[in-house]
Amino acid sequence: MSGDINLKRDLISLSVLTLAAFGILAGLGIWQLQRLEWKQGLSARIEARTALQPVTLTDALNNWEKSRDVEYLRVRFRGRFRHGNESHLFTVINGKTGWRVITPLDTPGGRIVMVDRGFVPAAKKQPHTRAQGQLEGEQTVIGLARSPGIKGTFSPENSLEKNNWFWRDLKSMAAAALPAGDVKRVAPFFVELEASSIPGGLPRGGVTRVKLSNRHLQYAFTWFGLAGALLGVFALHLRSRLRQRPFT
Repeated sequence: MSGDINLKRDLISLSVLTLAAFGILAGLGIWQLQRLEWKQGLSARIEARTALQPVTLTDALNNWEKSRDVEYLRVRFRGRFRHGNESHLFTVINGKTGWRVITPLDTPGGRIVMVDRGFVPAAKKQPHTRAQGQLEGEQTVIGLARSPGIKGTFSPENSLEKNNWFWRDLKSMAAAALPAGDVKRVAPFFVELEASSIPGGLPRGGVTRVKLSNRHLQYAFTWFGLAGALLGVFALHLRSRLRQRPFT
C-alpha cells in the first residue's frame, strides 16, 4: 500500500514538473512567433523607407526633433568632407574584417554630419593608402540616416587614442574628431552613404545592412518541438511506471 502511495506522489511531482517545463518551452515558442511578427514588420518598414525618394537634411532633422525616428531614411545633401578628421569603426562584412570610414562633412547651412563613407580593408585603413578616394570640394551625397549606436554587452571599449571604434558612440566620436566649438553643430545621427563611383573604389559605400536576419520561425519550431518531445518522454515514462506497479 505504501508503495502505491509513493508511486502516486512521485507521479504527481513528475507531472507538475513536466507541465511547468512544458509551459516554459511552449511560452518560448510563442515568444519567438511574436518576435517573428515584429521582425517581419520591421523588415517591411526598412524596405519601404529605402525605396522612397531621398529627403533633405532639414527634413531629416525635423523628423528627429519630432519623433527621434530617422532609421533608414534616405537623405540627400551637399557639403565638404573634413578628411583629416575621419574616424575608423571596426566591422566585418562578408567575412572580411576592415574599417568603416566616418568623416565629418560641413554643409552650407552650418550643420556637420558624421558621414559613414563605407568599407575599407584593414590594409587601407590609413588615408594615404587610398588618397584617390579623398574627394575634395563640395560633394552631393545620398545615404541612409542611422541613429547613434548602443554599446553591446560584448563590444570592446572604443580607443580614442588610436582612433579605433568598436561601436558608434556619436557624441564621443564627434568630440574626438572635431574642435569643441564645432561639436554642438553635429547632426544627431549618422548617414551611411549609398554605393557610388569613387576614384580608386575606396571607401566602398552601400554596405548598410538592410536585410535583417530572421530565424525566429526556426527557433519557434525548435521550442515547440522540445515541448512536444518532453510530453512524449513523460507519456512513455508514465506508461512504464504504471505497468511496473499498477494502482490497487
